Amino acid sequence: MADNQSPTTQNSSDEIDLGQLFKLIGSALNAVLRFFLRVFLYLKKNIFILIGLVLFGFALGYGLSKIISKRMKSEVIVKPQMESKNYLYDVIDEIQSKIGAKDTLFFKSIGIEEIDFAGLEITINRVIEAGTSETDLQYLELLQSFENTDAIADIVRAELQSKSSFNQRITFFYNNPEMGKDFVDKVLKYINTNQYFDGLIVIYRANATSRILENQKLLKQLDEIIANYANKMAKQNTPIGNDRILLDNQESVNITGLFNLKNELIKDIESKKLELETRREPLSVIYSGQAQVVQKSFFGKKIVLIPILFLTIFFLVSFIGYLNKKAKELY
Repeated sequence: MADNQSPTTQNSSDEIDLGQLFKLIGSALNAVLRFFLRVFLYLKKNIFILIGLVLFGFALGYGLSKIISKRMKSEVIVKPQMESKNYLYDVIDEIQSKIGAKDTLFFKSIGIEEIDFAGLEITINRVIEAGTSETDLQYLELLQSFENTDAIADIVRAELQSKSSFNQRITFFYNNPEMGKDFVDKVLKYINTNQYFDGLIVIYRANATSRILENQKLLKQLDEIIANYANKMAKQNTPIGNDRILLDNQESVNITGLFNLKNELIKDIESKKLELETRREPLSVIYSGQAQVVQKSFFGKKIVLIPILFLTIFFLVSFIGYLNKKAKELY
């Protein structure tokens, strides 16, 4: 008989548990509904105050945006020559420290007589090209450290140069647009004035000029040898497939090697001419942009930030008032 009563008791227990569960769910839904109703009533009660704060905040933000001068910036992309990259970063840090200290004597020494430090700042970062991976660069640098052969070192060096950009972006921030252009020009002139690098550039340019002259002499001699070879072939009807010639002293010369040497000399001359054009200063200015207004994010604009700030203060004061009221009811 006890066995016959057991399922009935279990079903009754299950029904009681389900009933309690549905009751808890209903209570939770009612609590959520009451919460939204209280929020609705709170907003309805204070709707005019909230609208007034928002309108006042927008008006105040708009007025401040018209009164306060906008921050400007100018971007300059430069390419350090030789090993002047570390020097560039150090001198930028030096100038920024002078700005922080408001060192007017320093700026007068570089030709800036009157300077407005409001909003003045100078930063630098590397120009990263699309598709460049820092992991790839680290891998190539690690590979170069493990291999000492010249061939592998040249390959890795070429790959590093193709994957990395040596260009640097210097950004000048300022509030006074009239001073900005003069500030950028004078600072760039100061950066490019360095006795050590100026001396190196003179030596590099002299070496490049001498190399070009020597290569041009060799090219002239090669052209004479090749011209003699062409005349000899025309007189002797030498087959075109023969790539070696005999000079007057009966020494054999590889004509294909002469052509290859000529091409290498031409490439070297072109490279040295390009070096003479680019290596004029420690920093080559690739791009110097015009002054532009610094664009802020949507929530960073005063016209939006001030209304949000007013609403936050109002809700905070209301919440503190609610807590104070409940505390008085308890005690």
